[in-house]
Amino acid sequence: MLRELRVENLLLIERAELRLSGGLNVLTGETGAGKTVLAQALDLLLGGRPAPSIVRPGADEAYVEGVFDLPAELPAAIAERLPAETEEIVLARRVGADGRTRAYLNGRSATVAELRDLGGTLLAFYGQHEHRKLTLAAAQLEVLDALCGPEQASRLRACDRAFADVGRLKERLLELSELAGERERELDLLEHELAEIDAAAPSEEERTRLLGERERLRRLDALCSAALAGADALAPESPDAPAAATLIARAGSQLDALAGVDPRLDALAVRLRALLIESQDLAGELLHYAEQSAAIDPDSGLAHFAAGAEGSLDQLEERLAEIDRLCRKHGGGVEEVLAHAERARERRDELAGAEVALAENTTELARAEAALEAHVGALRRARRKAAPGLARAVRAQLASLAMGEASFDVSLSVRDPGPRGADAVEFMIAPNPGVPAGPLREIASGGELSRVMLAIMSVPDSSTPGATLVFDEVDAGIGGHTARAVGARLRELAEGGQVICITHLPQIASLADRHFSIAKDTTLKPTRANVLQLEEAEVVSELVRMLGADSADVAARRHARDLRRAA
Repeated sequence: MLRELRVENLLLIERAELRLSGGLNVLTGETGAGKTVLAQALDLLLGGRPAPSIVRPGADEAYVEGVFDLPAELPAAIAERLPAETEEIVLARRVGADGRTRAYLNGRSATVAELRDLGGTLLAFYGQHEHRKLTLAAAQLEVLDALCGPEQASRLRACDRAFADVGRLKERLLELSELAGERERELDLLEHELAEIDAAAPSEEERTRLLGERERLRRLDALCSAALAGADALAPESPDAPAAATLIARAGSQLDALAGVDPRLDALAVRLRALLIESQDLAGELLHYAEQSAAIDPDSGLAHFAAGAEGSLDQLEERLAEIDRLCRKHGGGVEEVLAHAERARERRDELAGAEVALAENTTELARAEAALEAHVGALRRARRKAAPGLARAVRAQLASLAMGEASFDVSLSVRDPGPRGADAVEFMIAPNPGVPAGPLREIASGGELSRVMLAIMSVPDSSTPGATLVFDEVDAGIGGHTARAVGARLRELAEGGQVICITHLPQIASLADRHFSIAKDTTLKPTRANVLQLEEAEVVSELVRMLGADSADVAARRHARDLRRAA
């Protein structure tokens, strides 16, 4: 229950404080006096978005505060923030002139989302055009679901999750299907590149060795000539040519002739004999190198590999060209070629697994669709069971709202599945007998829509349990006996609870347990609106004004008193 409402610098209101009671609280005032300002104040407490220029001209900010009885149940996240001894809930909202807002819960900063969650359990707000929402299929479905029992909320959550799962899996299936379309072409390219690299099997070590071998082969003639020259210097084929080995042997003979005379010279003689042996071996090896490494083609003069060599220079150049081509194609070096091959294998495996993923996703989607269908079916069964009861209850309420001859039915039809199931709800009404029933959105007038909404709100379990009900000119478009009937229904709704009604009808205002009036003072700049709680005599005077009579009109005053006595 809302105990106190404080408003500062909100549009026309500079400062107002309303102390509300249980039962029916009404707010009245002349058109344009600012009655809907209080509706906007309550909307701010519910986490609503502030309207532009809502701050009173000349003020830095607007402030709204509501003091509520502590409800029996609170959202867990909110309950954790409150001290154990908390006896009331205080919601507040500040709106700066720049449009920025701050929210408070029991004096501490809160988020607008928290205000919205908590406010929804404290206030059920039905705005000036709220009855028009009944023409929307979503609102009609929401009304029906509210009467399907507490389990319907969990069914709706499960259906919402299942619908999201189906959507996610369908998107994934589309991605996999598109991937499958390009899969073969990409696989062919990857297989070709991998076969090319695997067949070449390049390595950095091989490339370094081949570069060295190419350099050797390119200079093979010079190498062979140098080896032959060295061998010839050590052991020439011509007997007349001076030979290093011969000269060393001759020197060794001279040293041997003096062996044993001087140990120091004997040691040098040993080294000379070793040098002779080394020079003879070296001559043989140089000759062998020249003979085994290459043979000179007498016709072309080109060097060719002898047995045991790497292969011809042409073959070596082809191998290097093959490696270099792969390097240029895949990044500039052997390491980059091998890295590309690794990536290609991973991508090939991914594409190869796409077919498996496609099959798994298809199976998972089928399961998700089956689960969604099950949740859709559970929602539909609950709605079909509740629909006749809702129709009977609304017809009974309409009878007390001067629409006793109206027919009202709830029509259910099948539509494509969505997060709230696969049912379309249509409220069907025939306001007068003998007239075919039609959709509420097409048939009912504004006044009839207001009464249908009030009838629905009067059905048990159709509104938030224990919440204060706020009606902002829900009586628009009605009058006379109908207005009295609507007032009686509002008063019945207020029994044991609290209803706040902003109204322009004296038939409804006369039934109030507590009456507030708002009036504007145009002598002030800017204009200021004041809110007052009326005593009984003031209530009668306000009813006279609402009847459209002069304050001195005796008949109107008598009528106003009669309205109060009848209440």
